[in-house]
Order: sequence, then C-alpha cells, then structure tokens
Amino acid sequence: MDRKPYITRSHDVHLDGEYNQWLTELISRYSNAQIKAAVKVNSEKLLWNWQTGRDLVRRKAEEKWGSGIVEQLSLDLQAAFPNETGFGTSNLWYMKKWYIFYAEKLQRIVGEYGRYSDKFLHQVSGEIECADSASVTKLHHVGGEFIGEEDANFPQLFACVPWKHHVEIITKCKTIDEALFYLNLTVQESLSKQGLLNCMKANWYAVKGGALTNYMDKLPFPQSKLAQEITRGNYDFSFVHVPQEYSERDLEDALCNQMTRFLLELGNGFAFMGRQKELVVSGVSRRIDLLFYHIRLRSYIVLEIKVKPFDPSFAGQINFYVNAVDEILKTPEDNPTIGLLICSDMRETDVQLSFKGITTPLGVATYNNVQLEEIKRQLPTYDQLVERVKLLEQEISAPKE
Repeated sequence: MDRKPYITRSHDVHLDGEYNQWLTELISRYSNAQIKAAVKVNSEKLLWNWQTGRDLVRRKAEEKWGSGIVEQLSLDLQAAFPNETGFGTSNLWYMKKWYIFYAEKLQRIVGEYGRYSDKFLHQVSGEIECADSASVTKLHHVGGEFIGEEDANFPQLFACVPWKHHVEIITKCKTIDEALFYLNLTVQESLSKQGLLNCMKANWYAVKGGALTNYMDKLPFPQSKLAQEITRGNYDFSFVHVPQEYSERDLEDALCNQMTRFLLELGNGFAFMGRQKELVVSGVSRRIDLLFYHIRLRSYIVLEIKVKPFDPSFAGQINFYVNAVDEILKTPEDNPTIGLLICSDMRETDVQLSFKGITTPLGVATYNNVQLEEIKRQLPTYDQLVERVKLLEQEISAPKE
C-alpha cells in the first residue's frame, strides 16, 4: 500500500555512538569510492593516450595514410565524441611523442616503477567536490588495480600522474632519468601543474637527484629510488671559507665548523656520526672523512671529500670504506651502507667505467661556490705582528740558563 506524500525529517530515532560511527564509515567509504572512480577514469584515459601514441608509431600512420592523418584522426574523433575534450591535433601529437620518449627504455621503467600501489595522486581527488581531505588520505590503492593485462607494458607509475603533467615533462626533460625524477616527485609531493613547473624551473633534478650513481643496480627498490633522490648532483658550499690554496683537510674543517648549514645542504634525514672515523682492518688504521646515518634510508653513508676532479682510484677507496662499515658497524636492522664522493669536478665516462665490477652502492657528485678567504685575512694583523715582536724581544732578552 502506497504511503501518502511526506517530507523526510528526523523523528522516532534514538541516535547513539554506534550510529555515528556507522555513519562516519559510510561517508568515508563513499568518498573513497568517488576518489577511486576518478582515479580509474584518469588512468583509463591515460592508458588510451598511451595506446594511441603507440598505434601512431607502430602503424606508421603517416607513411600509410599520408602526412595529414593526425589532423584527420582528430576530426573523426571529435565527430565521434562531440562532448569530449582531448582530441585536438596537438594533443594527438603529444601522445605520439609521449610513447616515443619512453619506448626505448620501457622494460626498465616497467621493472623499476611498475608497482605503485601505495601512492595517491591528490590532484585527481581534488577534482571531486565532495571528497574531504580526511577521506582522501585513506586511499592507498592507485595504479595496480586499474591497469589490466591488455597492456602490461604501460608503467603503472604513469597512471598516477595527470596528462598535462606528462606533456610538460616530455617537452622539458632531456633524459629518461630526469623525466622519471619529476614523475616520482609529482606523486610523492602531490604537485599541481604549477608546482611541477616551479620545480622544473628551479632544476630540482640537478639539485636533488642528479648525482652519478649505481644505486638503481645495487640497491633494492624502493630504497634505490630514495637514495637517488636524496643525492644531489652538485652541492653548494658557499657557506664555507677556506684559504686560496686549500686542502681536503681545510675544506673538511670548514664544513664541520658549519655542520648545521652542511646538514641543511645535504637534505632531510642525515644524522652526523663523526669525522675522521678510524677503521682498523688487518691491523692497518684508515680514516673515513665524514660518516652519516640516514634515518629514512636506515643506512650508514660514507662521505669522502676530494678537492680535485674525480679519479678512478677514488672509487676503489670509497668502495673499501663502504665494505668496511658494512662489516664493522652495520647491524641486521640496517640497510646496505652507501658511499658518496663529493669532488671538485668529474667526467661522466670516468665515473661510469669506475663503477663497473663494484658491488657496493656508490654515488659521485660535485661541489662549487666555495668562498676563498682574502689574503689579508690569512696574513697576521698589525696588532698580531706587534705582539709577536714583543714575544720575540722577550725571548732574546731573557737570561740564558
């Protein structure tokens, strides 16, 4: 029997804590469902873009159907889906460029970045008006659920980054490693498009992840990725002052005197364990320049300072120190020790050849902007000279025993 029309209102209920908890769970589950749906739509569209770019390359579309085929395809897709966006000619060209940019190293990318199930892309969730920030943080299953077996070569990391971010990355990055750095940065920091552009303009890749290393080969994922990201390609030592003919000890002294500033330059997570740490191996004493422990990596970091360009012999030296720390200091709870050499300059080929045959994780970076002390600061002052003359006179006039 149909009931008479009525207006819904609260009545004849006894609300308690259990009801409130249930309501909170329902709201949270629905918000997460909305977010997952938005992420799924985003990932499916990205997969379509990837497949379209792949088809344009593999089918040799321009050779087969003529130079205007991309423009024709754009018109046909817009006619088929008049209410959709993203089918413009330039966008189709970007799809092709996107695939070409990564195609040669596709297997490496899938192997290293295929599983990204614990990352969430906040930009996508931000498009959902009714999803609150609390529920957003509860979603931790992006990527793996949404890429099916129909295209296993599509890196799941790509599904976590909006299309416009991808376009900016492939048009501004020169190498695959640089592009992957900004893809990871986008996911980890939940970067908006403008945030990504700001980081690229500031050249964060060179600053935060550009060191030459073998971390990807010698460390397990994701430790290898984090180790690469915390290692800068070049360190700014403008906060230290050294003599004009400075030695490694002079530079090390200056860095230790400014340890707080040095730790800021190294980045978050570094804990200073000591300088000139003595290691006795086979009865022979050797000293590590600087020893750190990285809290997030849970590993010791051996840091060697060289005031001259990289020499292949440096790799053997720091490799020895890393192995020694693993043998003497590392506990079962620690991850493998990492070696970092900071030198005045380097040639990439020399570093890469030096890494061959080495099994420990090593990185090489450079430094610049060291401030040289003025000559007058190195020479004694007038007052100091007067004091020295007085002391000399006292020594001369003193009675001899």
